[in-house]
Amino acid sequence: MSLPLFQVDAFTDEPFKGNPAAVCPLKAWLDDKLLLAVAAENNLSETAFFVPEGEQFRLRWFTPRSEVNLCGHATLASAFVLLTILEPQREFVSFVTRSGILTVRREQNLFSMNFPALPSWPCPSPPLELIEGLGAQTQHVSVLQIKDNYFVVYESEEEVRRVSPDLRLVEKLHPAGVAVTAPGTQSDFVSRYFAPSYGIPEDPVTGSTHCSLAPYWAQRLGKTSLHARQVSERGGELWCELAGDRVMLKGNAVLTMQGSLLIE
Repeated sequence: MSLPLFQVDAFTDEPFKGNPAAVCPLKAWLDDKLLLAVAAENNLSETAFFVPEGEQFRLRWFTPRSEVNLCGHATLASAFVLLTILEPQREFVSFVTRSGILTVRREQNLFSMNFPALPSWPCPSPPLELIEGLGAQTQHVSVLQIKDNYFVVYESEEEVRRVSPDLRLVEKLHPAGVAVTAPGTQSDFVSRYFAPSYGIPEDPVTGSTHCSLAPYWAQRLGKTSLHARQVSERGGELWCELAGDRVMLKGNAVLTMQGSLLIE
């Protein structure tokens, strides 16, 4: 059996920057164990699979270790494949996902994703693994959390860049990942994201964390439109707009690989 397979760098307009995602369009669902095996074989932070359902598509995301509830960059990559390669006559696409309906549409040279805003709340007693895992080389200002993530706020972009986590300790926080964030020098805010328990030591650019980072920084900075940079080694950027209980995440994408996946 042969399946089409694409690799797309998301949240960048340059090849080999941003966050690479594999995209595998399907006519019908394969066994979940096979989907996970494909994701492990791709060995990227996310592999996206989608199947048509009428005018919409059912979209699922897998890390090399497990299925996840929400993924921004692989949603952007999937929309890029659909709107520029498979069905270029479309102006937008709606995905049915574990996190509800996610719509992506063209907006000039960007792709705009309509995601749920996920406000965070203070974490007055952060786990010891979190504090020790991030190390003593930088001092955080505050710790926030949502269901599956901790958000550690620092004073400066330089401190975020200097964070060198002990991934063995961070992994013990499963199912939570850890984002670190601060005001940016050339953007409204910066961040990095670590999720070793999902097979992602550091994610290059993480759309889903901006569902929480954007509301936090919008309130703190007093503005609803923000420019964000993720300052990982590959780096990437997003434009975020708050609209009630939704957040629009906008970014570019670049196709870097196209081929076939062979399955016996």
